[in-house]
Amino acid sequence: MWIADGWKEYQVLDASGGEKLEKWGEYILLRPDPQVIWNTEKKIPEWKKLNAHYHRSNKGGGDWEFFDLPKQWELHYKDLTFHLQPFSFKHTGLFPEQAVNWDWFGAKIARAKKENPDREIKVLNLFAYTGGATVAAAKAGAAVTHVDASKGMVTWAKENAASSGLAEAPIRYIVDDCVKFVEREIRRGNQYDAVIMDPPSYGRGPKGEIWKIEESIHDFVKLCTGVLKPDPLFFLINSYTTGLQPAVLSYLLGMELQKKFGGSVVADEIGLPVKCNGLVLPCGASGRWQKEE
Repeated sequence: MWIADGWKEYQVLDASGGEKLEKWGEYILLRPDPQVIWNTEKKIPEWKKLNAHYHRSNKGGGDWEFFDLPKQWELHYKDLTFHLQPFSFKHTGLFPEQAVNWDWFGAKIARAKKENPDREIKVLNLFAYTGGATVAAAKAGAAVTHVDASKGMVTWAKENAASSGLAEAPIRYIVDDCVKFVEREIRRGNQYDAVIMDPPSYGRGPKGEIWKIEESIHDFVKLCTGVLKPDPLFFLINSYTTGLQPAVLSYLLGMELQKKFGGSVVADEIGLPVKCNGLVLPCGASGRWQKEE
């Protein structure tokens, strides 16, 4: 498992009874997590010091209960700064486990820039959400195209970039359906050194386009190989969908990336350490293709 253990301001303090107790900077949040199927004694005092608690509804969805939490606050990871706020479906605008991927591709971008400082490394970030991967790639030296179907998420990503000192960085923000955008980029002849994608299990584009990951992901990965340069740097897929296990991501990348470009493929679960008991909380899976080094 790849573990995101480089955080200073974020921690999973404990996990029990279908919920995870987290420290986000100064604030303690309690949120549901389907992976937490165990019930253990809640010994640490932070269980009774909550700033907010997201209650899952039996009918789907749920609601936040606030005790003492600002509408927005900041969290830092190394030299990156993120704006956080609680919103629907239990989210805060950041997935901390993704830091393990930021570190991986950030190092690859930085190494490539060091070897050739004049090289422009173009990264396409699809289903880019609030821009965690975008700011990490831009900070490492890449020119990033950030694509998401939600105008609100793209605006949020711009704020994160500005907070991280990247307001003037070469980041292109696009509000669009990711599949249609890639199709147009191929027709226009635009090519990239790397692709990052974090597709949802189910979603709709800005014009109602339906996305179901199990039905769409293979064709989309294949499509995205058409937007890569002849000698690409890396390709990253992240998935929270339980059906897309690491082996499945390996097969997809092997069939479509390794077959076409050579290189190597690895995939694994990603996770977050749990402070009080030494466990690691699983948080989905990632598949990585990279060129031979």
